[in-house]
Amino acid sequence: MQAYARESFMETFSKVEHKSQPLAGRTVVITRAREQASQFAAELERYGARVILCPTIEIVEPESYTLLDQAIDNLYGYDWLIFTSVNGVKYFLRRLADRGHETHELDELRVCSIGEATAGALRDAQVHVDVVPEQSQAEGVFKALIDFLGGVDAFRTLNILMPRAASARDYLPFALEEAGARIDVVPTYRTVKPLSSELGRVAALLEGGAIDCIAFTSSSSVTHFAQLFDTHDLRLFLKGVAIACIGEITASTAQHVGLHADIKSSDHTIAALARAIADHFVAGE
Repeated sequence: MQAYARESFMETFSKVEHKSQPLAGRTVVITRAREQASQFAAELERYGARVILCPTIEIVEPESYTLLDQAIDNLYGYDWLIFTSVNGVKYFLRRLADRGHETHELDELRVCSIGEATAGALRDAQVHVDVVPEQSQAEGVFKALIDFLGGVDAFRTLNILMPRAASARDYLPFALEEAGARIDVVPTYRTVKPLSSELGRVAALLEGGAIDCIAFTSSSSVTHFAQLFDTHDLRLFLKGVAIACIGEITASTAQHVGLHADIKSSDHTIAALARAIADHFVAGE
């Protein structure tokens, strides 16, 4: 009887532990920039995952600050600031300070933040946020601005500044211009291939079938991953590996290099993607 009770307790404990750590025994590769990977790694490890960092991008300064400096020195000429990422906030505010300006100079502008993480970075810097669209895709942002302004006609009198990555999707700027706004898209930072990576280690683990999932948090991380492995079709190379993407745009980029996004988070946050990965493997059991 005592042995049976002990066995029953262990089975119950195992089930509880599995429920709280659904990724136990799973290995997940993170392709984020190294300096931004810690939160994602912590979220996955909380679910029990073994995490391997394989940065496919590095965040660096733009090749030239000319356009950004001109925009910063003429902030009075803008009505709106639209920030698309935490990196955009970080590098914009850094340059703002370098040019001798202070954040209170943004008080006269309306500010749109794409994503709660971006909004959090702005609030931490004491910058007000007027609009945080429910949907982070460019189409959702455009709709949120229309709703806030009370109609598309309001764009005709607006001057908008969008500090963002040197290369990014252009739907939102085009849509704003089509609506009549004048918009300046200025490069604030760049994403480049890192000087060093865990490429060899990851390749060996992939060959040995030791990786369960690879997570991509941006289109550039997908593109650079393919470039690091010198291929435009990753299907055979990643056969049997679950592909996780944050949002539809990243998933679409993955499709261009031969990958199907098995896991997608509709909410563009690291916590949501980690949860989606955990749910995927629970559902597959």
